[in-house]
Amino acid sequence: MDLTMLRQFVVVARLEHLSRAADELHVAQPSLSRTIARLESELGTPLFDRAARLRLNPAGVLFRGYVERALGELDAGRRAVTDAAVQGSGSVRLAAETFLALTESVAGFKRDHPAIEIELQQMSADEMPRRLRAQDIDLCVASQPVPSAGLESAVLLDEAVRVVTPLDHPLASRTSVAVEDLVDEPFVIARKGHWQRRLLDRLFADTGVTPRIVCESDEAAAIQELIRAGLGIGFNPDFARRSIPSYPVAAIPVDHPECRRTLSLLWSADASLTTAAQLMRTAITTWNWSGLDSE
Repeated sequence: MDLTMLRQFVVVARLEHLSRAADELHVAQPSLSRTIARLESELGTPLFDRAARLRLNPAGVLFRGYVERALGELDAGRRAVTDAAVQGSGSVRLAAETFLALTESVAGFKRDHPAIEIELQQMSADEMPRRLRAQDIDLCVASQPVPSAGLESAVLLDEAVRVVTPLDHPLASRTSVAVEDLVDEPFVIARKGHWQRRLLDRLFADTGVTPRIVCESDEAAAIQELIRAGLGIGFNPDFARRSIPSYPVAAIPVDHPECRRTLSLLWSADASLTTAAQLMRTAITTWNWSGLDSE
């Protein structure tokens, strides 16, 4: 059992598909199949079910967790040694659901630490806990609650979220709206799993009405443009509204205590963060978020 074998197992476990894993790893599929077979032979148990399709079995799920943590520790150790050898250098891996709110803080960090390499990944909140515990990412910024087992967190920003409409919409002139005012409206909103979509579901939970979604998109700018064009209404946090004030849409407060977004920084409670990651954590948590949250 060696590191190459374990790294290949992690990719196969993630994709549950030999040919796609072989393509990602740039190895021949028969060779990869033999590697997995040798690993199972060394462990004395199958790690995958091979009936209709390749799937991790319970032993494989258990082993994957240990392997991901072990590889994460090795990678963290390698990066820590690099940090120690070259003072002020190193790398940090930062993931977020959206980078709009992080642009200035990350840019400021890069100006202060030009020798540190920053790797940015866009990631769903659902994926963050596993990736942090596996230590293949250092820090995550989430816009919604994330299961906290094994994680540490710091709240960066708690802000109001407003409903956004075309300028000529009947609600546009209102000083505020209730959730009940929105039940018959068409929504242009992010896909399932995104914080905006989960906020919509929470707000509608007590109405007995299913939100009428006419468009799902992962592109924030496209959502705003479709709302401007009159396709439907949506949501915007105060920060985004101030960041792109030229968008010709109306933003109306919602009379509901949960119509808010909480931006949080997350990291693994068990990880030994590299110097670069610690510097990034400090930079993000000490950024002037309160200034962003003021009118």
